[in-house]
Amino acid sequence: QVQLTESGGGSVQAGGSLRLSCSVSGRTTTIYNMGWFRQAPGKDRDFVAAIRFRDGTPVYADSVTGRFRISRDIAKREVYLQMNNLRPNDTAVYYCAVDPTWGTRGADPNDYDYWGRGTQVTVSS
Repeated sequence: QVQLTESGGGSVQAGGSLRLSCSVSGRTTTIYNMGWFRQAPGKDRDFVAAIRFRDGTPVYADSVTGRFRISRDIAKREVYLQMNNLRPNDTAVYYCAVDPTWGTRGADPNDYDYWGRGTQVTVSS
């Protein structure tokens, strides 16, 4: 069983910052990409950012480019999402996920096999 555990969510005012963390534990699995997705109430789960685990190549959704930064620690099997200049429309449950498939870009949630339970991020105006 592969387990992902997110932490670092919370409530901030617009313009504030949060740092999310996600750790992978349990059964060993190949990690090609690790990604962050978010889901606001009544909306679909949207791609936020992903990182190619072996070399750290990131990819971002247009809506967060320049504000969010994804990074990873290979030894700890952890991924992080530094979120700056947060906006009310960033409010959502944030999920991390593992994509074990070689060669994928990282933005398609269908490529991800393992998901965390999510952490709530609330940004007030």
